[in-house]
Amino acid sequence: MMDKLFSYLEYPFVRYAIIVGVLIALCSSLLGVTLVLKRFSYIGDGLSHVAFGAMAVATVLKLTNNMYLILPVTVICAVLLLRTGQDTKTKGDAAIAMVSVGALAFGYLIMNVFSTSSNLTGDVCSTLFGSTSILTLTKTEVWICAVLSVVVVIIFILYYNRIFAVTFDETFSKATGVKADRYNLMIAVVIALIIVLAMNLVGSLLISALVIFPALSAMRLFGSFKSVTIFSAVISVICALIGLLISIMAGTPVGSTIVASDAIAYAVCCIIQFIKGGIHR
Repeated sequence: MMDKLFSYLEYPFVRYAIIVGVLIALCSSLLGVTLVLKRFSYIGDGLSHVAFGAMAVATVLKLTNNMYLILPVTVICAVLLLRTGQDTKTKGDAAIAMVSVGALAFGYLIMNVFSTSSNLTGDVCSTLFGSTSILTLTKTEVWICAVLSVVVVIIFILYYNRIFAVTFDETFSKATGVKADRYNLMIAVVIALIIVLAMNLVGSLLISALVIFPALSAMRLFGSFKSVTIFSAVISVICALIGLLISIMAGTPVGSTIVASDAIAYAVCCIIQFIKGGIHR
């Protein structure tokens, strides 16, 4: 099996897929902890459906690079979601549900009415659940993903203390002079960026799992924000790597395999927490 694995790793497209998968998993896990603690986990789900709608429009318009439409539309919707979620008449969860369902329905309608593809069902499924396009990445696409991933990591490190503050006590942060709205906006924009990067890896329906599972797994074993964030990043990268390797060698769907790895890791963390609880008693 190891010989087979090393033979696969000789192909550049396999190495590109692994690099991109690991980078996306790392970025997703960093802000996943913040989203879970702020009870805004499903913003990833809502934005992923927005990205699906934008991708449908870009496909119909036959744009050479879908990213030019998907990225700005997703970022704008992230900002609108944040603003609408703070409205007393439209709470955060209602705003996300509204945008999520609306974008998904609009995207599918557009693809049905205007699509010229002979395999519409296959196109929709690959967009929703991930596709093999992760295995056809060019060196340029890998560099773009690497640069954007580095930007996300740098932003998280530079503003770690501010992100920590607005995560746990936004009211107190505002009282001490922290511009919480600005940092919430930054978090929303970065999440939108991660969503767009992860579209080809796990598909729009599974992106939330990539954001939420590592954070929940880490919270089962650790109590501090720093420890949870570090372990979340580590477990996310490991699961992405395992999922990618299994997918490449066994021919299983990339996105589903990675999410299944994350789910198994969460179950293992739950078992470890249960055992530790029993020992302490």
